[in-house]
Amino acid sequence: MIISTKLFGDSTNHWYYISDASNIVNPVPNQPKYAESEYTKIADNILYFQRDNGGWPKNYDMTAILTPEQIKNVIKTKSILHTTFDNSTTYTQTYYLAQVYTQTKIKKYKVGCLKGIEFILKAQYSNGGWPQYFPLENGYSRHITFNDGAYMGIIKMLEKVINNDPNFAFANQKTENKVASAYQKGIDCILKTQIIDQGKLTAWCQQHDEVTLLPTWARKFEPPSICNGESAEIVLFLMNIQKPNQKIIKSIQGAVKWFSDSKVYNTRVETFDAPQFDSKYRTVTTDRRVVIDSTAPPIWTRYYELGTQKPLFCDRDSKYLYTLAEVSRERRSGYAWYTYAPEKVLEKYPEWQKKYTPTSNVLSQEKHF
Repeated sequence: MIISTKLFGDSTNHWYYISDASNIVNPVPNQPKYAESEYTKIADNILYFQRDNGGWPKNYDMTAILTPEQIKNVIKTKSILHTTFDNSTTYTQTYYLAQVYTQTKIKKYKVGCLKGIEFILKAQYSNGGWPQYFPLENGYSRHITFNDGAYMGIIKMLEKVINNDPNFAFANQKTENKVASAYQKGIDCILKTQIIDQGKLTAWCQQHDEVTLLPTWARKFEPPSICNGESAEIVLFLMNIQKPNQKIIKSIQGAVKWFSDSKVYNTRVETFDAPQFDSKYRTVTTDRRVVIDSTAPPIWTRYYELGTQKPLFCDRDSKYLYTLAEVSRERRSGYAWYTYAPEKVLEKYPEWQKKYTPTSNVLSQEKHF
């Protein structure tokens, strides 16, 4: 029996490969790891890292065989409330503990899981969204965060609870009711944040203001925009809802039409080796360029400018740019400026459309960039 640790991969990679002076502990040389079959030991690590408020800090390896000194230092920080959903944190640990409790019936894993669920419920805004960090901190982490799958990771975990996933069979009716309420508020917030641009429903931004729900800045190179990368996952989630109401149907139809209309044709992105240089942020050894290719499948830029709907790029100075070539090499090669993610939505749409909107096909007429 193994329990997958794949969802911890983002934080794990950050711990080993991105130096951070604020880390509680850093990896020792050749840090050993537990096998996936050693799930109780991994779950014990997860409990070490769980903070008193029920959440977790990001960017540590949950499978690391920690030294006694590392364990001591991690436990010392339990009262620190710098806890997050970023880099697939907290909702992944919560679900892992649910799985381990289901296999072992060891109470401490159930307790840790329920604390994680309570943390998620407390972190939710009254409008249904979730911030990147909770308790709230200054800066963009207060915004409702679709970036890197944070929001969708949370709501998909809550969906498991209300859909009777066997790993949450231990949840009592009170917990299920609270989760069901949070889940519905989460869906309502998704619908309310969908961007209307040029008078039509489009998609979503990476971050939405937690008060106005409007698209807003995240990092300096992540502008308020229509963001196709994160939006594809949102639409796929909505498409999986059984018996969708008219608001959900309208949302999906609008996003699908937007994805179709915002295709970029005859374009391929190449990554190639280039002379090494050390930037302030990382060592750069590659570069990227856009190549005109009539045989290339449709692709999408990650961002589209609000108002003009033009493909949009940015840099660490927050200046709007309109070609990848204008972006500095450090950001050009170190960020996903193009995406194929909307193609998954367009592939799924015909089946969904026949089932839920047989008389209305938004793809009957297409345009492209």
